[in-house]
Amino acid sequence: MEAYQGMASDVRQRLDITSKYEMNSGCRIPVLGYGVYQTPAAVAESVVLHAFKTGYRHIDCARAYRNEQPCADAIRSSAHSISRSDIFFTSKVPPRAMGYEATSRSIASTLSQTSLSYVDLYLIHSPYGGRTARLGTWDALVSAQKAGQIRSLGVSNYGVHHLAELELYIQTLETKDGPGAGGTISVGQWELHPWLPRDDIVEWCRARNIVIQAYCPLVRGQRADEPILKEIAETHGKTWAQVLLRWSLQKGFVPLPKSVTASRIEENADLYDFELSGEEMRRLERKGAYEPCSWDPTVSRD
Repeated sequence: MEAYQGMASDVRQRLDITSKYEMNSGCRIPVLGYGVYQTPAAVAESVVLHAFKTGYRHIDCARAYRNEQPCADAIRSSAHSISRSDIFFTSKVPPRAMGYEATSRSIASTLSQTSLSYVDLYLIHSPYGGRTARLGTWDALVSAQKAGQIRSLGVSNYGVHHLAELELYIQTLETKDGPGAGGTISVGQWELHPWLPRDDIVEWCRARNIVIQAYCPLVRGQRADEPILKEIAETHGKTWAQVLLRWSLQKGFVPLPKSVTASRIEENADLYDFELSGEEMRRLERKGAYEPCSWDPTVSRD
């Protein structure tokens, strides 16, 4: 296990599929995740089982994905060979469930539908809904954590202004009620890749040891023909996708690739027998680039 501190190069070399980072909550998170966004419920259990067989132990789910139950079914189906404590399961509060009461119902629904006794990580899926709703949602997550229903808390798609708002709120609660009263941000999740490096958000999180997760790390295949990716992939005998995932790992992110194809699930985990050089990392940098391939709630100002 490695402490999460942005990851120096010599530490990155030691990563493998079993590697974990320690979060601000004190819990550990596997460095590679398996995403199930848009994975049909009918196939979710089987593909998650294949991910487990491949070596993944981190499943990134959400209420909005409508496949929490089959993902949990895969966890139970694997109980004979993989301990629940070795599997990291994430869910997220949907944008339509913001506010204390709605979020509390969302958490209860996750636990009921999955029959899990706890969720390893629960994120606020987006900052939509306004300040009052955002902070009410955070209060509900903290309450659920104190009740033992959630191990770690975090946010997704927050801009720096949203992050600063939450940090100030946590500090205010701690000033009033004592250390730990406001909860701790352990994880932040964003679309991250060379064409959307989000330097301001990354800097903010690293200053606070918040683990940074990268969704759409493969840019939804939109950059597969980039000459630089093809060149680096050929140098290492890897695919363009493996190059992008390795870039994410070497940036200190927790990438969350998704696929329902068995061979690609395996390919996306085959990242530990090569390393990108410093020069290759520099050539992949796109300073100031801002080209999202997905939604971008970070810019919301409500």
